[in-house]
Amino acid sequence: MADMHRLDLPARKPRKATVYEVWERFVRGEDDVHGVRPEVALSWHRCRDQYGVDPSLTEAPVAIADVDHSLEHDVVFAELGFRAASVVEEVSNIGGVVTIADATGRVLAEWGDKATRSFAAKANLAPWYCWSECATGTNGMGTALETTSPVVIRGAEHWCQAFHDWTCAGVAVRDVVTKEPVAVLNISCWRSELPKVAGAWLSNAASRTQFMLRRRARDAGGELVAAYNHVRSRSGVSVAALDPAGRVVIADDKASVLLGVPSSTPAPDPAVRWNPRLPELIKAARYAVKQASRNPSWVGSTQIFTHLADDPTPISIRPVFLAGNLVGNLVSFGVSEGEQLPRADGAGGSPGQAQSSRIVATRENRMVLLRAPEVAFAESEGNDVWLSTDQGRLRAATPALDKLEKELGDAGFLRVHRQYVVNLDRVREVERGFKGELALVMDDGGNTMVPVSRRNAPAVRRALDI
Repeated sequence: MADMHRLDLPARKPRKATVYEVWERFVRGEDDVHGVRPEVALSWHRCRDQYGVDPSLTEAPVAIADVDHSLEHDVVFAELGFRAASVVEEVSNIGGVVTIADATGRVLAEWGDKATRSFAAKANLAPWYCWSECATGTNGMGTALETTSPVVIRGAEHWCQAFHDWTCAGVAVRDVVTKEPVAVLNISCWRSELPKVAGAWLSNAASRTQFMLRRRARDAGGELVAAYNHVRSRSGVSVAALDPAGRVVIADDKASVLLGVPSSTPAPDPAVRWNPRLPELIKAARYAVKQASRNPSWVGSTQIFTHLADDPTPISIRPVFLAGNLVGNLVSFGVSEGEQLPRADGAGGSPGQAQSSRIVATRENRMVLLRAPEVAFAESEGNDVWLSTDQGRLRAATPALDKLEKELGDAGFLRVHRQYVVNLDRVREVERGFKGELALVMDDGGNTMVPVSRRNAPAVRRALDI
C-alpha cells in the first residue's frame, strides 16, 4: 500500500529556466527561447542574426544619422512633447523618466526623476543618442519602432546585459498613410516595475497624437481631390490621385479600369483608400515622394503594367503640396513628361532570381527560421497568415499578408490573390479554367491548387512567361 501511495505522488517538474538563463544560452548561439514572450524572442533574433548587436554593449551609441524631419513629423514631436510635459510630475513621482525619440531611435527629449536620470546618463539614455534595435538591441523604444503595438521590456529581456536593471515601456506613433513610424514615446524605471497607469498613459498619448494625424491626413486627401479636379477641368488626359503610400484617393473612368478601383469616388479618409496592387506603380509613387521632398518642382515619368493590359502604360507623376507639406501625387496615364524614373535591377526578371531572405514562423512556443525556398506559399486566414512549408503548415510571425508580400517581393514571391502570396519557384503547374481563369499547382507535397484572381492574372503571366 505504501508503494501505491508513492505512485500517486506528482512527479517533480524540472525547474523552469529564468529569462536570464534563456538569454545566456541564446547569446551563445542556441535557438531555444521557450518561456520568453514571442515579441521579445523575435527581437532577440533580429538583434543577434540580423543586426549583430553586441550583447556586452554598455551604452547607447551617438546618433550619427542626419535626419531631415518633415513638417508633419515636427507636429508629432510637438504634440508628444505636450503630452509628456503634462505628466512629468507624475512620472517623476514613480522614479521614472519619459523620453521621446524619432523614427531612427534618436532621443530628442527626456524628462523625469533626477536620480533615475543620473543612472540613465551612464547608459546614454539621453538626447542625441540612438536607441534603435539595430544600434542598442531589445529595448522599449527600439522594439516599439519595430512592432505595431505597445511593448514592455523587463530586466533580462533587454538584449544588452548592461540594461538588465531597467524596465521600459514604449509605443510608436505611425504615419496613418504610410504606416511608417514617426516617433516613439517611452517610460523607463531603474530596478523597479512600471506602475499599471504607465501603459494607459502611453496608449492615451499615442492615440491622441494618431487622431491628430488622421485629421491632417483627411485634409491632405481633400487637397488631392481638389488638385485632381483642377487637372481634370483643364486637361483631357486620364488622371488618378495617389497618396504617399501609393493608395488611390480618386481616379477617373479610364484610370479606374487600369488600377482596378472604383471610378470617380473620392476617398479623402486614409482608412478607406484603395490599394491598386500594382507593385510598379506603388514603387514609382514612393520614389516620387522622395524626389519631390528634395525638389518640389520635380516631375517624373515611367511605364507600368496595369490590370487588364498586356503592354506597359506610360505615366507621368506630379507631386501635390498643402502648406508646403507633400501630400501625394497626380498620375497622368498615356503621357511621358519629366525625368525618367530608374528601372529596378532585375525588374520583371525570372523567378529563379530569388534571394535568401529569412522568414520567421511560430510552432507552439518556438520560433522557426525558414529560408525562402522552404516556403511554397502564404495564405491569409482571418487575422492570421499561414505558411505552407517543407516543415508543414506554420503560422507566420508577420501578422499581415500585405506586409509579408512587401518583405518577400525581392525573394521571388508574388501576390496572386487577395488571400495568397506564392513562391514562384515552387509553382509546378498552371491550370487554365473553362473561362480562362488560372490556378497554380504548388510543389508543396500535397499539390495544393492556389487560385489566381482576375486582376492579378497579367502579373502572373509575365512572371511565369506564359
